[in-house]
Amino acid sequence: MITEQPSPKSEPPTVWNPLTYTGWGRARSAAGQIARPERQSVLASAVAQRPAPAFGLRRSYGDVALNDGGNSYDMTRLDRVLEFGTDSGLVTVEAGMPIGDLARLTAPKGWLPAVMPGTGFATVGGCIANDVHGKNHHTQGSFGQHVTEITLLQGETSRTITPDSGAIWLATLGGLGQTGVIAKATLQLMPCPGEMMRLTERRIENLDAFLRAFDDSQTPYTVGWIDGTATGDALGRGILEESELVTGVDSSGEGTVSVPMNAPGWALSSPIVRLFNAAYLRKVPTGGRTSVKPIHKVLFPLDALHDWNRLYGKRGFNQFQCVLPTDRVDVLRAMLEKIAASHLCSPLAVLKKMGPGRGGYLSFPMEGYTLAIDVPNRDGSQELIAELTQMTQDADGRIYFAKDGVADAAQIMGMYPDLDLWAETVNAADPTRAFETDLVRRLNLRGKGA
Repeated sequence: MITEQPSPKSEPPTVWNPLTYTGWGRARSAAGQIARPERQSVLASAVAQRPAPAFGLRRSYGDVALNDGGNSYDMTRLDRVLEFGTDSGLVTVEAGMPIGDLARLTAPKGWLPAVMPGTGFATVGGCIANDVHGKNHHTQGSFGQHVTEITLLQGETSRTITPDSGAIWLATLGGLGQTGVIAKATLQLMPCPGEMMRLTERRIENLDAFLRAFDDSQTPYTVGWIDGTATGDALGRGILEESELVTGVDSSGEGTVSVPMNAPGWALSSPIVRLFNAAYLRKVPTGGRTSVKPIHKVLFPLDALHDWNRLYGKRGFNQFQCVLPTDRVDVLRAMLEKIAASHLCSPLAVLKKMGPGRGGYLSFPMEGYTLAIDVPNRDGSQELIAELTQMTQDADGRIYFAKDGVADAAQIMGMYPDLDLWAETVNAADPTRAFETDLVRRLNLRGKGA
């Protein structure tokens, strides 16, 4: 279903200010005019007069949310809950609402967003535009599969679209914001027993053991931390985290801290990362451990360290994330060998098993194994990511656009079988390319002609 309404024209002029801004990795930046509307009517009026892409808290790592030399809408002031059915679990929110804030509001009432990424600072609009996945993708699929309605602003037209809307719906979920500005959305939440999770952690000796553990796991939330420096028989060793929603009380008393400044260049040098990873592995006893923690401490562990991206220094970092078919474990193993040999891996490396669920034409998830690593932006890092990207393409896998800042257009050819359908729909919805962003241009996702 699609409904169209004319956008209002009577709002006061929108204030635009110059801003230089980055993605979360801080390796790519943009400069342009930014508006920060505070009301839906102001946003609709502004987009009608000056259509441009939107961004939220910019937790995507590369340049998917950047528009260098152009205009953009900062959606972070549009962060309200507009309607919440405590009996149905349907919630309508503005696109700038952080998903973690939404979870904190709804969990005490017995409901939780069905899918949440690794940070609570991702906005609902960003979660839709990137069709994010979480630690429970194998049981709940992707974020877009739990969205029931989206309001899109496309210049002078406002559209309300639903899963019955056809191609425009499929082009919007995971569509990188190219069908218009996502103003608000309705989500179907899932029931939850409370605000706590039971977390079980255990050491895993190598990659083969990890894959067996994923197959044997019966818990709804599963993720693996990988020691990217390990080699030989220990290749792929790490910690498996399995968790589930439970009732309980938070007695941890843990708070949050901030990284006050950029770390020096040696802070994530290879010897320090090896020492840190070995110590981090030992933090889990040989027999494993189980604890009960608040939801946000299990699903968003890095959010406790505000501005942790500063640990990579002023040059920032890039992240590589791919998903490989389940029958290409050989490539996954080769990737881990290449990463370890490069001496460029940071302590942040994650492995998950994914199911088939995805919401739209350009949604990242596919059944297989997804590997994500953070790589400090120093000599050799982009070459490493380029090699890993090529290995992904050759193995019929795909990279995650929300994390990419390095790939070129040739390397993503064939990764997304519905790319042509997406481009056709997007170019029809936005023929002037008003919503195009740096990543879309860099990878030529929309093709040469509108």
